[in-house]
Amino acid sequence: MSSQFDFENEVNSLVRMDKPLQAGPIARWQRKANDLSGCGNLSLHNKSLNVSLNISPSKNRSMSQSVNKTPGSTRTPTSGKNKTPGKLTGPKKKKTPGHGDRFIPNRQATNFELGHYRIVSENGDQENSGSLAQEDYKRRMSENLQRASGIGGGERILAFKARPAAAEGYHNNTKVLYSSCKKSMADRKKTRHIPTTASRILDAPDLGNDFYLNLLDWSSTNQLAVVLGPSVYLWDASCGDITMLMTMEGENEYVSSVKWMPDGEHIAIGNSDAEVQLWDVAASKRMRNMKSHAARVCSLSWNEYILSSGSLDGFIHHHDVRVPDHHVATLTGHSQEVCGLEWSKDGHHLASGSNDNIVNVYSHMDTKPMYSFTDHQSAVKAIAWCPWQSNVLASGGGSADRHIRFWNTHNGSCIKSVDTKSQVCALKWSTHYKEIVSSHGYVHNQLTIWSYPSMHWVQDLMGHTSRVLYLAMSPDGQTVCSGAADESLRLWDCFAVDPSSKKKTKTPSTATSSKINTLFSIR
Repeated sequence: MSSQFDFENEVNSLVRMDKPLQAGPIARWQRKANDLSGCGNLSLHNKSLNVSLNISPSKNRSMSQSVNKTPGSTRTPTSGKNKTPGKLTGPKKKKTPGHGDRFIPNRQATNFELGHYRIVSENGDQENSGSLAQEDYKRRMSENLQRASGIGGGERILAFKARPAAAEGYHNNTKVLYSSCKKSMADRKKTRHIPTTASRILDAPDLGNDFYLNLLDWSSTNQLAVVLGPSVYLWDASCGDITMLMTMEGENEYVSSVKWMPDGEHIAIGNSDAEVQLWDVAASKRMRNMKSHAARVCSLSWNEYILSSGSLDGFIHHHDVRVPDHHVATLTGHSQEVCGLEWSKDGHHLASGSNDNIVNVYSHMDTKPMYSFTDHQSAVKAIAWCPWQSNVLASGGGSADRHIRFWNTHNGSCIKSVDTKSQVCALKWSTHYKEIVSSHGYVHNQLTIWSYPSMHWVQDLMGHTSRVLYLAMSPDGQTVCSGAADESLRLWDCFAVDPSSKKKTKTPSTATSSKINTLFSIR
């Protein structure tokens, strides 16, 4: 019981503020008063602290003022707001920024051999110091040797931590994003305006949705031939007149390909009956009916008076339209349907693409290919020869390949390849700019303009709602016509010539005949 009473008395003495503390450390104001007074009598009785200052009254007043003005002084102990003084604590030490009080190198990131070599070489230079020219020669020689051996001056002898190494195959997308957005002044000056909307949109009902067919072509006389269902229609771009040239009479017969003769007065037509017909456009009369294939004829190409035809049977036939016996040669380089066919501008080479994923290049009238390119992983329909480099051939693969590849027909090498991320349906080179336009299916169904030979993206032409299967170039090389499975034709002025450099030709008249209302309607 006595111990309990003693504990209560101690607690009561601590919480009472009207008399000196019975226990605890010396108050701060009392310590400062003792330090400033320089003299005084300090008496302790029963752990109580009494302070008496033996100084004159005049000095006492000044001293009290100085004590009160001392920064950080506490309030008088009789104030009810003061808290009970706690443990004395000294001033807090400021933490020194850094990793610690000493440097601990990482042995795995430290090159001890390089450090030993440098220490030895420095000591050797100090011992065998010669003239300034000799020392400079030694220094430069040492730097060159170190750089050649892969221990250049940027290496660290002692390393705090290992430098993070990029994972194998890591690709910094952010770097590519920001670096690709930066264009030099030279590139900005070369930028030209390309309209992103079609200058004219025409309805094309019953336009075939078949990747392997070629149903659109533009003549040198500015007439556009398009296959709608079983019929072939001609649209005169200069006046807008529409004429129906021919139609298939059978119930399940259809036209599978069209190709204008270079003179623009005759057109070749391939159909599902394995026939190739030759028509006189001015007279609207069929001149010849040539049959030599065993299946539909889906690709055609002219070389003066030689007409080459590719068929579903995998063969390519040469037809000389000047002689009665038209079939003059058979090319057997493919095993499946030949859907892409084009002669070079000089007439020396023929390129073919097939559903067997092979691109063949034939020399003139040879029946065996001089080159067979097997890099594509899908059917190759898009075939186009470069107009300013006769030895450069462009080819595009289908949905399983999606690449545009460029071939050098002099040595049979692949010049460049680019992944377009979508099915490549057709290719056309520009005759005014070093550019190429490609039409695509699936994903975006767009036309894309690329600069050559860098193959940098230039512009996307959007508008079609289905894959763009067919492309045709106007005779002046300024307008591209695209045909899509959405049954529409769109005309794009994507290669218009700058008026300041060359006088632009007159645009086709907007006048139309009454037949447009039934076949092509302008939106």
